[in-house]
Amino acid sequence: MILIGIDPGTATTGYGVIEKRGDRVTYLTCGVITTPPSDEAHVRLKTIYDQFNALLDKYKPEAVATERLFFTNNVTTGIPVGRALGVILLAIAQRGLPWTEYTPTQVKSAVVGAGRADKKQVQFMVTRLLGLAEVPKPDDAADALAIAICHAHSVRLGSLIKAGVRG
Repeated sequence: MILIGIDPGTATTGYGVIEKRGDRVTYLTCGVITTPPSDEAHVRLKTIYDQFNALLDKYKPEAVATERLFFTNNVTTGIPVGRALGVILLAIAQRGLPWTEYTPTQVKSAVVGAGRADKKQVQFMVTRLLGLAEVPKPDDAADALAIAICHAHSVRLGSLIKAGVRG
């Protein structure tokens, strides 16, 4: 099962692509979709949409996961991020792909085992879990991989619960 994790943003949208086979997760790729600040909002959104669709075409994921957006202090930054998430969700819906979102606490708990883990701890565990030689860069790509790993763990847990397996 190919999974894509997305850390949405207008300037930088992180993505992480992994493959889940049984209990194993394997790194396929990660990176960022960037847009120039000089471009108008609608042009930036089209860039995100087009490049995300290219990722979907190349990796043919079976599911996509994003982090739930929280903006308690600065709502004005939330609007552009929400727009970026909107074009991602449009591409997902057009392909009929399942989508799940996770809170930052859920992602940290799934990857590190502690919902209050800091960014360095999450990056360390992403590197270890995927057997990478170094921490994925930039941070948005590492965050997207963490989201994908969270989803891979959640898919397994959901399958066990549906099957009636108890731990």
